[in-house]
Amino acid sequence: MTSRPAVRYLLQAFNLTIFMALIAAFSAGPTVKQLEDGLAVVTLAFGHAGEPVRACHVRTAEELAALAPNMRAPLDCPRERSVIKVELLMDGKTILDLTIPPPGTFKDQGVDVYQNVEVPVGRHEFTVRMNDNALVDGYTYTNSYTADLAPAQLLFIDFNQRIGGFTFN
Repeated sequence: MTSRPAVRYLLQAFNLTIFMALIAAFSAGPTVKQLEDGLAVVTLAFGHAGEPVRACHVRTAEELAALAPNMRAPLDCPRERSVIKVELLMDGKTILDLTIPPPGTFKDQGVDVYQNVEVPVGRHEFTVRMNDNALVDGYTYTNSYTADLAPAQLLFIDFNQRIGGFTFN
């Protein structure tokens, strides 16, 4: 009877040794590179709702009279939002060009943008521009930034309407 616990302990030690050897082998195993040498990442990420597709209309007295009493709002404002157009340029060349329609049954919700672009390291001039208003030709927001990117560096581009547009971090 005294030999059974000894055999059990020896088998447990053997099993644990094999288990630890497997963990050691896999932890020192193949290396994974998520980004090739000489590249950096530019991430464009933001959430934004476009402007309404048309201006509000002031209803006339005749239009108000034709409506049900509970629908007699003096202003008729559209729910539908404008398509968001975003363009990212690096050294004058387009590296990202997005046209995103507003989601939702009534096309009245904001869009979420999350895009990664791998770029070569070095000094680059980035320009990001966006049109969020169907009533305006051209771009409603534009910003430029010069970055000296190191290998595996992340340049994050965000949009904040309250502070006037795009920021680079």
